[in-house]
Amino acid sequence: MIRIFIADDESPARERLKELLQDIAADVPSVVAGEAPNGIEALEQLPASGAQVLLLDIRMPGMDGLELARHLSALDNAPAVVFVTAHDKHAIEAFELNALDYLLKPVRAARLAAALKKALVSGAPRRESLVRAAAAPREYLSVAERNRIVLVPVRDILFLRAEQKYVTVRTREREHLIEESLIALEREFSNPFVRIHRNCLVARTAIRGFERTGGGEEEAHWQVVLDGLAERLPVSRRQWPAVRELIAERP
Repeated sequence: MIRIFIADDESPARERLKELLQDIAADVPSVVAGEAPNGIEALEQLPASGAQVLLLDIRMPGMDGLELARHLSALDNAPAVVFVTAHDKHAIEAFELNALDYLLKPVRAARLAAALKKALVSGAPRRESLVRAAAAPREYLSVAERNRIVLVPVRDILFLRAEQKYVTVRTREREHLIEESLIALEREFSNPFVRIHRNCLVARTAIRGFERTGGGEEEAHWQVVLDGLAERLPVSRRQWPAVRELIAERP
């Protein structure tokens, strides 16, 4: 008996999938462990549902299916994922290139049965495959805490700082630790963030100015002043020209 979770923003689409699951029950027995109309609710409900397979719409408001799947990949028992999509050429090419299973709407019973059988064998998709298939940067970073996912909106992040094998994610309220590469984060979020040091990226919109330290017999250094944060972050000599030019371009 496969435990299945359905995430789709259209109620008729969710009902259609449930009807198809009943139609193929003799071949692929299943139970619907939960359903959600968007990615945020799916992320809140799915970890406790015990779902083994997620039938996931690729286009949903607030958080698309690929981003949701990336966040879920941080769970210890992440579900297998079968994406459900309309005839989206870009998405289909990305799925096929990265070996991600998908169903085209309108979904057919035989194809659904085959996809579920395959999902049980293949397990959760690889995070690297999901990253490569993504068409846009994430709206959130995710932190796994006690088999649940805490979302941190990218727009709220003041800085990202590499510390050993972790990256500290700092908002005005608190810090989080994530296991991601700072280089990969810089590549994904090159527009909202700027590198000020080999181990630190800061949000461009949070920069309020710079303070100079040293001078005289000491070599002068610059520190970034961020909105809502008492801590000052050092700018490396290597990054200072690029950061100074960035600030000079601001209105």
